[in-house]
Amino acid sequence: MTERTDLFGFAESLTAAETEKLAGLRALLEERARPHLARWWEDATCPEHLRAEMAALRLEDDPALLTADGAPRPVYIGFRHFELARFDMSIGTLYGGQVGMFRTLVREGGSPEQIERWDPRIPSFELTGCFALTEPAHGSDIAGGLETTAVRVGDSWRISGRKRWIGNAAISDVLVVVARDEVDGSAKAFVVPRTSDGVTVTDISGKIALRMVRNGDIVLDDVVVPEHDRLQRIDSFRDLSRILADLRFVVAWNAAGLQAGAYEAALRYTLAREQFGRPVAGFQLVQEKLTRMLGNATATLAMAMRLTERRASGAAEDAHAALVKTWAADRARETVALAREVCGAEGIRVDTDVARFFADAEALYTFEGTHEINSLIVGRAITGLSAFTR
Repeated sequence: MTERTDLFGFAESLTAAETEKLAGLRALLEERARPHLARWWEDATCPEHLRAEMAALRLEDDPALLTADGAPRPVYIGFRHFELARFDMSIGTLYGGQVGMFRTLVREGGSPEQIERWDPRIPSFELTGCFALTEPAHGSDIAGGLETTAVRVGDSWRISGRKRWIGNAAISDVLVVVARDEVDGSAKAFVVPRTSDGVTVTDISGKIALRMVRNGDIVLDDVVVPEHDRLQRIDSFRDLSRILADLRFVVAWNAAGLQAGAYEAALRYTLAREQFGRPVAGFQLVQEKLTRMLGNATATLAMAMRLTERRASGAAEDAHAALVKTWAADRARETVALAREVCGAEGIRVDTDVARFFADAEALYTFEGTHEINSLIVGRAITGLSAFTR
Protein backbone atom coordinates (compact mmCIF):
# COMPACT_ATOMS: atom_id res chain seq x y z
CA MET A 1 0.00 0.00 0.00
CA THR A 2 1.18 3.53 -0.74
CA GLU A 3 1.18 6.20 1.94
CA ARG A 4 -1.44 8.14 0.00
CA THR A 5 -3.77 5.17 0.25
CA ASP A 6 -3.03 3.93 3.79
CA LEU A 7 -3.33 7.26 5.58
CA PHE A 8 -3.95 5.62 8.95
CA GLY A 9 -1.07 3.17 8.70
CA PHE A 10 -3.04 -0.08 8.96
CA ALA A 11 -0.24 -1.96 7.21
CA GLU A 12 2.09 -1.05 10.08
CA SER A 13 0.55 -3.98 11.96
CA LEU A 14 2.38 -6.37 9.60
CA THR A 15 5.73 -7.86 10.52
CA ALA A 16 8.80 -7.25 8.40
CA ALA A 17 8.56 -10.78 6.97
CA GLU A 18 4.88 -10.31 6.11
CA THR A 19 5.55 -6.94 4.48
CA GLU A 20 8.37 -8.41 2.43
CA LYS A 21 6.21 -11.32 1.30
CA LEU A 22 3.39 -9.03 0.15
CA ALA A 23 5.90 -6.81 -1.65
CA GLY A 24 7.08 -9.89 -3.53
CA LEU A 25 3.49 -10.68 -4.53
CA ARG A 26 2.98 -7.10 -5.71
CA ALA A 27 6.17 -7.20 -7.76
CA LEU A 28 5.20 -10.49 -9.38
CA LEU A 29 1.78 -9.21 -10.36
CA GLU A 30 3.17 -5.98 -11.75
CA GLU A 31 5.80 -7.78 -13.83
CA ARG A 32 3.94 -10.90 -14.95
CA ALA A 33 0.31 -9.77 -15.09
CA ARG A 34 0.08 -5.99 -15.51
CA PRO A 35 1.19 -5.90 -19.18
CA HIS A 36 -1.52 -8.41 -20.13
CA LEU A 37 -4.29 -7.56 -17.67
CA ALA A 38 -6.55 -5.49 -19.93
CA ARG A 39 -6.36 -8.05 -22.74
CA TRP A 40 -7.03 -10.99 -20.40
CA TRP A 41 -10.06 -9.22 -18.98
CA GLU A 42 -11.47 -8.17 -22.35
CA ASP A 43 -10.92 -11.63 -23.86
CA ALA A 44 -12.15 -13.42 -20.70
CA THR A 45 -8.88 -15.37 -20.59
CA CYS A 46 -8.01 -17.12 -17.33
CA PRO A 47 -4.29 -16.70 -16.50
CA GLU A 48 -4.09 -20.07 -14.78
CA HIS A 49 -0.34 -20.18 -15.37
CA LEU A 50 0.01 -17.56 -12.62
CA ARG A 51 -0.96 -20.16 -10.02
CA ALA A 52 2.44 -21.84 -10.16
CA GLU A 53 4.25 -18.51 -10.06
CA MET A 54 2.28 -17.31 -7.04
CA ALA A 55 2.71 -20.67 -5.33
CA ALA A 56 6.48 -20.35 -5.77
CA LEU A 57 6.39 -17.25 -3.54
CA ARG A 58 5.32 -19.49 -0.62
CA LEU A 59 2.68 -17.03 0.54
CA GLU A 60 1.15 -19.67 2.83
CA ASP A 61 3.85 -21.94 4.18
CA ASP A 62 7.05 -19.91 4.40
CA PRO A 63 8.39 -20.61 7.94
CA ALA A 64 8.93 -16.87 8.42
CA LEU A 65 5.15 -16.38 8.25
CA LEU A 66 3.99 -19.19 10.51
CA THR A 67 2.89 -18.76 14.11
CA ALA A 68 2.97 -21.35 16.89
CA ASP A 69 -0.15 -23.05 15.52
CA GLY A 70 1.52 -23.56 12.13
CA ALA A 71 -0.55 -20.97 10.25
CA PRO A 72 0.02 -17.36 9.15
CA ARG A 73 -1.52 -14.59 11.23
CA PRO A 74 -5.10 -13.65 10.28
CA VAL A 75 -4.13 -10.04 9.65
CA TYR A 76 -1.51 -11.18 7.14
CA ILE A 77 -4.09 -13.38 5.42
CA GLY A 78 -6.37 -10.36 5.26
CA PHE A 79 -3.73 -8.13 3.72
CA ARG A 80 -2.85 -10.85 1.23
CA HIS A 81 -6.47 -10.84 0.04
CA PHE A 82 -6.40 -7.04 0.06
CA GLU A 83 -3.30 -7.00 -2.13
CA LEU A 84 -4.80 -9.43 -4.63
CA ALA A 85 -8.14 -7.58 -4.82
CA ARG A 86 -6.32 -4.26 -5.15
CA PHE A 87 -4.67 -5.64 -8.27
CA ASP A 88 -7.52 -7.68 -9.73
CA MET A 89 -10.47 -9.59 -8.24
CA SER A 90 -10.28 -12.38 -10.83
CA ILE A 91 -6.66 -13.15 -9.99
CA GLY A 92 -7.61 -12.95 -6.33
CA THR A 93 -10.27 -15.60 -6.92
CA LEU A 94 -7.85 -17.74 -8.91
CA TYR A 95 -5.55 -17.85 -5.88
CA GLY A 96 -7.96 -17.46 -2.95
CA GLY A 97 -10.42 -20.08 -4.12
CA GLN A 98 -7.62 -22.60 -3.79
CA VAL A 99 -5.67 -21.67 -0.67
CA GLY A 100 -8.60 -20.05 1.11
CA MET A 101 -11.84 -21.85 0.31
CA PHE A 102 -10.63 -25.28 -0.82
CA ARG A 103 -7.90 -25.61 1.79
CA THR A 104 -10.17 -24.49 4.63
CA LEU A 105 -12.80 -27.06 3.64
CA VAL A 106 -10.19 -29.82 3.75
CA ARG A 107 -8.60 -28.64 6.99
CA GLU A 108 -11.83 -27.97 8.86
CA GLY A 109 -14.04 -30.61 7.28
CA GLY A 110 -11.67 -33.51 6.72
CA SER A 111 -10.51 -36.30 9.01
CA PRO A 112 -6.88 -36.35 10.16
CA GLU A 113 -6.15 -38.94 7.46
CA GLN A 114 -7.78 -36.80 4.78
CA ILE A 115 -5.92 -33.68 5.90
CA GLU A 116 -2.64 -35.58 5.78
CA ARG A 117 -3.50 -36.91 2.32
CA TRP A 118 -4.62 -33.68 0.68
CA ASP A 119 -3.50 -30.60 2.60
CA PRO A 120 0.28 -30.67 1.87
CA ARG A 121 -0.43 -30.57 -1.87
CA ILE A 122 -2.81 -27.59 -1.82
CA PRO A 123 -0.51 -24.55 -1.26
CA SER A 124 1.74 -25.68 -4.11
CA PHE A 125 -1.29 -26.18 -6.40
CA GLU A 126 -0.16 -29.77 -6.95
CA LEU A 127 -3.76 -30.64 -6.06
CA THR A 128 -6.30 -28.03 -7.14
CA GLY A 129 -9.89 -27.80 -5.99
CA CYS A 130 -13.03 -25.70 -5.84
CA PHE A 131 -16.22 -25.52 -3.77
CA ALA A 132 -19.46 -26.61 -5.44
CA LEU A 133 -22.37 -25.45 -3.28
CA THR A 134 -24.61 -23.06 -5.26
CA GLU A 135 -27.27 -24.58 -7.54
CA PRO A 136 -29.15 -23.22 -10.56
CA ALA A 137 -32.41 -22.80 -8.66
CA HIS A 138 -30.98 -21.99 -5.23
CA GLY A 139 -28.79 -19.23 -3.86
CA SER A 140 -29.67 -17.72 -0.49
CA ASP A 141 -32.04 -20.59 0.27
CA ILE A 142 -29.53 -23.34 -0.45
CA ALA A 143 -29.52 -24.57 3.16
CA GLY A 144 -33.13 -25.66 2.89
CA GLY A 145 -33.34 -26.18 -0.85
CA LEU A 146 -30.39 -28.43 -1.65
CA GLU A 147 -31.47 -30.52 -4.65
CA THR A 148 -28.21 -32.36 -5.41
CA THR A 149 -28.59 -35.75 -3.72
CA ALA A 150 -26.31 -38.51 -2.46
CA VAL A 151 -27.31 -42.14 -1.91
CA ARG A 152 -25.06 -44.54 -0.01
CA VAL A 153 -24.46 -47.89 -1.71
CA GLY A 154 -22.07 -50.04 0.31
CA ASP A 155 -18.76 -48.23 0.69
CA SER A 156 -19.59 -45.66 -1.97
CA TRP A 157 -22.04 -42.86 -2.70
CA ARG A 158 -23.93 -42.05 -5.87
CA ILE A 159 -24.37 -38.33 -6.45
CA SER A 160 -26.74 -36.64 -8.90
CA GLY A 161 -27.61 -32.99 -9.37
CA ARG A 162 -26.43 -29.66 -10.72
CA LYS A 163 -24.22 -26.84 -9.45
CA ARG A 164 -23.80 -23.35 -10.85
CA TRP A 165 -21.42 -20.39 -10.58
CA ILE A 166 -18.60 -22.57 -9.27
CA GLY A 167 -15.37 -20.57 -9.48
CA ASN A 168 -12.28 -22.28 -10.94
CA ALA A 169 -14.34 -25.40 -11.73
CA ALA A 170 -12.85 -26.19 -15.13
CA ILE A 171 -9.27 -25.80 -13.90
CA SER A 172 -9.61 -27.82 -10.68
CA ASP A 173 -8.56 -31.42 -10.17
CA VAL A 174 -11.34 -32.03 -7.67
CA LEU A 175 -14.72 -30.51 -6.83
CA VAL A 176 -15.95 -30.36 -3.23
CA VAL A 177 -19.60 -31.12 -3.89
CA VAL A 178 -22.27 -30.54 -1.26
CA ALA A 179 -25.19 -32.97 -1.58
CA ARG A 180 -28.23 -33.94 0.49
CA ASP A 181 -28.18 -37.43 1.94
CA GLU A 182 -31.45 -38.97 0.75
CA VAL A 183 -31.70 -41.09 3.91
CA ASP A 184 -31.34 -38.53 6.70
CA GLY A 185 -31.76 -35.32 4.67
CA SER A 186 -28.51 -33.81 5.97
CA ALA A 187 -25.85 -32.03 3.93
CA LYS A 188 -22.61 -33.86 3.25
CA ALA A 189 -19.52 -32.87 1.28
CA PHE A 190 -17.67 -35.06 -1.20
CA VAL A 191 -14.29 -34.63 -2.89
CA VAL A 192 -15.09 -35.55 -6.49
CA PRO A 193 -12.43 -35.79 -9.23
CA ARG A 194 -13.45 -33.49 -12.08
CA THR A 195 -12.75 -36.25 -14.61
CA SER A 196 -15.03 -38.79 -12.91
CA ASP A 197 -17.60 -40.60 -15.03
CA GLY A 198 -20.84 -38.66 -14.94
CA VAL A 199 -19.25 -35.24 -14.26
CA THR A 200 -19.70 -32.50 -16.86
CA VAL A 201 -18.29 -28.99 -16.40
CA THR A 202 -19.26 -26.15 -18.74
CA ASP A 203 -17.88 -22.62 -18.52
CA ILE A 204 -20.40 -19.82 -17.97
CA SER A 205 -19.92 -17.19 -20.67
CA GLY A 206 -21.26 -13.68 -21.18
CA LYS A 207 -20.24 -12.35 -17.75
CA ILE A 208 -19.71 -8.64 -17.12
CA ALA A 209 -17.74 -9.23 -13.91
CA LEU A 210 -14.85 -11.48 -12.84
CA ARG A 211 -14.35 -12.16 -16.52
CA MET A 212 -11.07 -14.01 -16.04
CA VAL A 213 -12.60 -16.46 -13.55
CA ARG A 214 -13.81 -19.71 -15.08
CA ASN A 215 -17.15 -20.03 -13.33
CA GLY A 216 -18.74 -23.33 -14.20
CA ASP A 217 -22.03 -25.13 -14.55
CA ILE A 218 -21.61 -28.66 -13.21
CA VAL A 219 -23.82 -31.65 -13.93
CA LEU A 220 -23.41 -34.78 -11.81
CA ASP A 221 -25.12 -37.83 -13.25
CA ASP A 222 -24.94 -40.85 -10.92
CA VAL A 223 -21.32 -40.09 -10.00
CA VAL A 224 -19.70 -42.72 -7.78
CA VAL A 225 -17.60 -41.42 -4.87
CA PRO A 226 -16.03 -43.70 -2.23
CA GLU A 227 -16.85 -43.07 1.41
CA HIS A 228 -13.20 -42.31 2.15
CA ASP A 229 -13.52 -39.27 -0.14
CA ARG A 230 -16.43 -37.83 1.85
CA LEU A 231 -15.26 -35.05 4.18
CA GLN A 232 -15.74 -36.81 7.49
CA ARG A 233 -16.41 -33.80 9.71
CA ILE A 234 -19.25 -32.38 7.62
CA ASP A 235 -22.49 -34.14 8.52
CA SER A 236 -24.94 -31.24 8.37
CA PHE A 237 -25.37 -27.77 6.97
CA ARG A 238 -24.52 -26.49 10.42
CA ASP A 239 -21.06 -28.07 10.11
CA LEU A 240 -20.67 -26.42 6.73
CA SER A 241 -21.82 -23.05 8.06
CA ARG A 242 -19.24 -23.29 10.84
CA ILE A 243 -16.50 -23.61 8.24
CA LEU A 244 -17.86 -20.88 5.98
CA ALA A 245 -18.05 -18.51 8.95
CA ASP A 246 -14.26 -18.72 9.17
CA LEU A 247 -14.01 -17.44 5.59
CA ARG A 248 -16.45 -14.54 5.63
CA PHE A 249 -13.98 -12.06 7.05
CA VAL A 250 -12.14 -12.27 3.71
CA VAL A 251 -14.96 -10.45 1.93
CA ALA A 252 -14.24 -7.29 3.90
CA TRP A 253 -10.60 -7.36 2.80
CA ASN A 254 -11.64 -7.96 -0.81
CA ALA A 255 -13.97 -4.95 -0.64
CA ALA A 256 -11.23 -2.79 0.84
CA GLY A 257 -8.70 -3.92 -1.76
CA LEU A 258 -11.05 -3.42 -4.68
CA GLN A 259 -11.81 0.13 -3.53
CA ALA A 260 -8.14 0.91 -2.98
CA GLY A 261 -7.36 -0.31 -6.49
CA ALA A 262 -10.15 1.77 -8.01
CA TYR A 263 -9.07 4.84 -6.07
CA GLU A 264 -5.42 4.45 -7.07
CA ALA A 265 -6.34 3.96 -10.72
CA ALA A 266 -8.54 7.06 -10.64
CA LEU A 267 -5.81 9.07 -8.92
CA ARG A 268 -3.22 8.03 -11.52
CA TYR A 269 -5.51 8.99 -14.35
CA THR A 270 -6.62 12.34 -12.96
CA LEU A 271 -3.03 13.36 -12.19
CA ALA A 272 -1.99 12.56 -15.76
CA ARG A 273 -5.07 13.87 -17.61
CA GLU A 274 -4.95 17.60 -18.38
CA GLN A 275 -7.83 19.92 -19.20
CA PHE A 276 -7.67 23.71 -19.43
CA GLY A 277 -3.90 23.48 -19.09
CA ARG A 278 -3.65 21.55 -15.82
CA PRO A 279 -4.32 18.07 -14.37
CA VAL A 280 -7.98 17.42 -13.68
CA ALA A 281 -6.92 16.20 -10.21
CA GLY A 282 -6.47 19.88 -9.38
CA PHE A 283 -10.16 20.71 -9.82
CA GLN A 284 -12.35 21.02 -6.74
CA LEU A 285 -15.10 18.57 -7.66
CA VAL A 286 -12.61 15.90 -8.74
CA GLN A 287 -10.77 16.25 -5.44
CA GLU A 288 -14.06 15.88 -3.56
CA LYS A 289 -14.74 12.60 -5.38
CA LEU A 290 -11.22 11.32 -4.76
CA THR A 291 -11.66 12.12 -1.09
CA ARG A 292 -14.91 10.15 -0.90
CA MET A 293 -13.22 7.19 -2.59
CA LEU A 294 -10.34 7.24 -0.15
CA GLY A 295 -12.72 7.61 2.79
CA ASN A 296 -14.75 4.59 1.70
CA ALA A 297 -11.66 2.46 1.18
CA THR A 298 -10.18 3.53 4.52
CA ALA A 299 -13.39 2.89 6.48
CA THR A 300 -13.78 -0.53 4.88
CA LEU A 301 -10.20 -1.41 5.73
CA ALA A 302 -10.79 -0.33 9.34
CA MET A 303 -13.86 -2.60 9.56
CA ALA A 304 -11.89 -5.46 8.01
CA MET A 305 -9.14 -5.03 10.59
CA ARG A 306 -11.58 -4.98 13.50
CA LEU A 307 -13.56 -7.95 12.20
CA THR A 308 -10.32 -9.90 11.84
CA GLU A 309 -9.30 -9.02 15.40
CA ARG A 310 -12.66 -10.16 16.79
CA ARG A 311 -12.48 -13.35 14.78
CA ALA A 312 -8.97 -14.09 16.08
CA SER A 313 -10.16 -13.62 19.66
CA GLY A 314 -13.26 -15.78 19.13
CA ALA A 315 -15.61 -12.82 19.63
CA ALA A 316 -16.93 -12.51 16.06
CA GLU A 317 -20.58 -13.35 15.47
CA ASP A 318 -22.58 -13.79 12.27
CA ALA A 319 -23.97 -10.27 12.61
CA HIS A 320 -20.47 -8.76 12.61
CA ALA A 321 -19.52 -10.35 9.29
CA ALA A 322 -22.97 -9.64 7.81
CA LEU A 323 -22.81 -5.95 8.75
CA VAL A 324 -19.34 -5.53 7.28
CA LYS A 325 -20.28 -7.38 4.09
CA THR A 326 -23.46 -5.45 3.37
CA TRP A 327 -21.94 -2.06 4.22
CA ALA A 328 -18.59 -2.60 2.50
CA ALA A 329 -20.14 -3.95 -0.70
CA ASP A 330 -22.46 -0.95 -0.82
CA ARG A 331 -19.54 1.46 -0.38
CA ALA A 332 -17.59 -0.42 -3.04
CA ARG A 333 -20.34 0.28 -5.55
CA GLU A 334 -20.12 3.99 -4.77
CA THR A 335 -16.32 4.05 -4.90
CA VAL A 336 -16.01 2.38 -8.30
CA ALA A 337 -18.77 4.59 -9.72
CA LEU A 338 -16.87 7.67 -8.61
CA ALA A 339 -13.65 6.27 -10.08
CA ARG A 340 -15.32 5.70 -13.42
CA GLU A 341 -16.87 9.16 -13.25
CA VAL A 342 -13.64 11.12 -12.77
CA CYS A 343 -12.04 9.26 -15.68
CA GLY A 344 -14.75 10.47 -18.06
CA ALA A 345 -15.12 8.56 -21.31
CA GLU A 346 -11.83 6.73 -20.68
CA GLY A 347 -13.39 5.26 -17.55
CA ILE A 348 -15.33 2.72 -19.60
CA ARG A 349 -12.14 1.40 -21.26
CA VAL A 350 -10.25 -1.45 -19.62
CA ASP A 351 -6.89 0.24 -20.18
CA THR A 352 -7.56 2.74 -17.39
CA ASP A 353 -8.23 -0.14 -14.93
CA VAL A 354 -11.29 1.48 -13.37
CA ALA A 355 -13.63 -0.37 -15.75
CA ARG A 356 -12.50 -3.73 -14.30
CA PHE A 357 -13.11 -2.54 -10.75
CA PHE A 358 -16.44 -1.00 -11.76
CA ALA A 359 -17.69 -4.32 -13.16
CA ASP A 360 -16.18 -6.57 -10.49
CA ALA A 361 -17.88 -4.62 -7.71
CA GLU A 362 -21.15 -6.11 -8.94
CA ALA A 363 -19.91 -9.63 -8.27
CA LEU A 364 -18.66 -8.59 -4.82
CA TYR A 365 -22.07 -7.08 -4.09
CA THR A 366 -23.76 -10.44 -4.68
CA PHE A 367 -21.53 -13.24 -3.43
CA GLU A 368 -21.18 -14.34 0.22
CA GLY A 369 -24.78 -13.35 0.84
CA THR A 370 -26.81 -10.65 -0.89
CA HIS A 371 -27.33 -7.18 0.57
CA GLU A 372 -30.86 -8.17 1.59
CA ILE A 373 -29.94 -11.44 3.34
CA ASN A 374 -27.05 -9.88 5.25
CA SER A 375 -29.28 -6.96 6.26
CA LEU A 376 -31.81 -9.41 7.70
CA ILE A 377 -29.08 -11.19 9.66
CA VAL A 378 -28.05 -7.89 11.21
CA GLY A 379 -31.66 -6.85 11.72
CA ARG A 380 -32.40 -10.06 13.63
CA ALA A 381 -29.37 -9.48 15.86
CA ILE A 382 -30.19 -5.88 16.76
CA THR A 383 -33.96 -6.31 17.24
CA GLY A 384 -34.25 -9.88 18.43
CA LEU A 385 -36.94 -10.36 15.78
CA SER A 386 -36.48 -12.51 12.68
CA ALA A 387 -37.85 -11.11 9.43
CA PHE A 388 -36.96 -14.25 7.49
CA THR A 389 -40.00 -15.87 5.93
CA ARG A 390 -39.02 -19.42 6.85
